[in-house]
Amino acid sequence: MASDLASTLLDTGPPLPWWQRLVRGQDRLIHLAPLAAVLLFLAAIATAFWYLRLEEVHREQEAVKRDVEYSQQRLRLRLLERQEQFMRLARDISDRDMSPMQFDIRAESLVLQYPELMALSWIDDQRRLMATQTSPSVPRQRAWVADGQLKRGEVLEGFDLARDLRQPVYTQPLSEKGVEPVLYMHVPITPRAHFAGELLAEFSVDGLLRYGVPAEVLAKYAVALFDGKDQLLAGQSIPERPGLSDRLPWSGKVNEFDIPVSPVGNGLVLRAQAWRTSQGVVGGTLFWLVAVLAAMTTWMLIANWRQSQRRQQAQQALMAETTFRRAMENSMLTGMRALDMQGRIIYVNPAFCQMTGWTEDELIGQTEPFSYWPDEDREALAARLSDELIGSSDPAGFQMRVKRRDGTLFDARFYVSPLIDATGKQTGWMASMTDITEPNRVRRQLSASYERFTTVLEALDASVSVAPWAARSCCSPTSCTASGSAAPPTGTCSWWCAPARPRHSCPTKAWMPSIPSPACRSTASPPARWPSMPRSTSNAWANGWKCARAT
Repeated sequence: MASDLASTLLDTGPPLPWWQRLVRGQDRLIHLAPLAAVLLFLAAIATAFWYLRLEEVHREQEAVKRDVEYSQQRLRLRLLERQEQFMRLARDISDRDMSPMQFDIRAESLVLQYPELMALSWIDDQRRLMATQTSPSVPRQRAWVADGQLKRGEVLEGFDLARDLRQPVYTQPLSEKGVEPVLYMHVPITPRAHFAGELLAEFSVDGLLRYGVPAEVLAKYAVALFDGKDQLLAGQSIPERPGLSDRLPWSGKVNEFDIPVSPVGNGLVLRAQAWRTSQGVVGGTLFWLVAVLAAMTTWMLIANWRQSQRRQQAQQALMAETTFRRAMENSMLTGMRALDMQGRIIYVNPAFCQMTGWTEDELIGQTEPFSYWPDEDREALAARLSDELIGSSDPAGFQMRVKRRDGTLFDARFYVSPLIDATGKQTGWMASMTDITEPNRVRRQLSASYERFTTVLEALDASVSVAPWAARSCCSPTSCTASGSAAPPTGTCSWWCAPARPRHSCPTKAWMPSIPSPACRSTASPPARWPSMPRSTSNAWANGWKCARAT
């Protein structure tokens, strides 16, 4: 019932969700502060990772850009060097200082000296092939020549463009399946500003990439050459791999940079892509580890808060239960006292303190002799306490005198029982004390009255009987003797007293004289010999009682 009362006291309506209870209550800051700290820590870690990753990506982009520009500069210089050599060769041809045989010798040396150069050909102004020198790994028969003449195609278009511009022209290479991409350089032969043909140089795009780009750049990045349509001509490229990693804060697209090779133009683009290193994996793993730890910490904080809420509710229920029981104890008029197994006072209730006049702080911790023991009863009370501690006390209780703080004494009755804890183990003795001073006083007065009454009866010379209302029994043997006849076997008298008028009230039990003479019927005055009785009783007899013989 006390639990129901405590539940009633704690019932404040339907329970709120945990996330609403989290921000309510007086201790919300205690629970919200750790959670906010963990969330701020996670946000700080995520921001730090994001910032560091941005810095790292920026540094990588700067490094890729620097290396690609350096590689493009190397390619440009290499192509310009070949262009200068071919222009000198074209100048020698225009000055008529070189025969086709001499051209073959010089072209062969150039082809052997520069591995990216596949072939070098001399074409006159009539589009006829005058001489050609190819690399040993390249077939001598050229695909752009038919019957010693240029056939229609990209080579012929480059020839016409060089004739019109009168300057070196690069033909954009095309990516064709099964065909090695080739870069064509058209160097016009112009004696006295007159177009007399051209030198056609064929460069392997793969050779340009292999020998024109520094080896350290090739080892550090995925370097490739692309045409104007973003088709791969040579090298290697890192393909895009869409997935979850693209949505991570530290992951994004492949770090790359591209730049056109300047002598050729937009038809030849150099691109470098940074390889994916283990730093991203390590950074991602560390980030997820921190995120998982922060999530676990948040979950544990929320679980701990919910557990603390349940514990707080249980504590509130326990406090309500304890308050209810303490209110019951404080409202009791019976004194309660608890002793441990060594006889030390460990608990007293307010009623016990009020009876003895000692405070709770003064009583708790006391051992025998206690402050409320009378000095003259200490030996007897010490012996009774010893019996109490060994469990030999009378279960019906015992009576003792108790001394108040002011020195006055009162009678009390103690009832002792074992004090059992929640585990079923006895931890002491519990005693209840009741003030019996007033009942003892009443009992003593009744005993004294009885003794006085017995003394009066034994001292009477006349016969006296006691009869209840309308009763016919005699209480004094002398009353039957006074009637002049022997006592009947049933113990009743031949004379009995009864009220003449029932309307008069009189005690249920009254001592009345039993008068044998018929003259006693007169109610004028009481008999001459009248027992010692209250005046009111004699008046009642005189006014309303008479004697009559029993029939």
